[in-house]
Amino acid sequence: MLVEFNTLPETARVWIYQCNRSFSEKEMDEIEADLKTFLTSWTAHGNDLKAGYEIKYKRFIIIALDQTLQGATGCSIDASVHFIQALEKKYDVLLLDKMNVSYKQGEFVAYKSLVDFKAMAKQKAISKNTIVFNNLVANKGEYLQHWEVPASESWHARFL
Repeated sequence: MLVEFNTLPETARVWIYQCNRSFSEKEMDEIEADLKTFLTSWTAHGNDLKAGYEIKYKRFIIIALDQTLQGATGCSIDASVHFIQALEKKYDVLLLDKMNVSYKQGEFVAYKSLVDFKAMAKQKAISKNTIVFNNLVANKGEYLQHWEVPASESWHARFL
């Protein structure tokens, strides 16, 4: 059951998929249509899942699930991963690689491998004030408050 992202409670579980490049406007339109189709029919043990999504910075796909009515199951999570894998293949992008880091450089979102990010930290090319995206947040409340934060307030701080 697809619902507006902003109507989901702060306790809704979130999954954040960061892309290794920005999506084009055409791709964004297609991805939104695919997300709507997938989330409308997303189920767990035959029960509808109350979920919503948003796309941020033409680069992040955020899916949120209100688990008060029906929680995600292994099969429903597998279905969402298969959906994301299909997007990766369709657009020749990386969305599931957790060994990469996104951060802000002025108005732009940069994407680097974790190795490159560590090297930049060592070279002082990034600082504790660099805005990073903490894709490890678990729920919508954390996403709204702690997703886009200075590196000093995220797991990224260990590299500074």
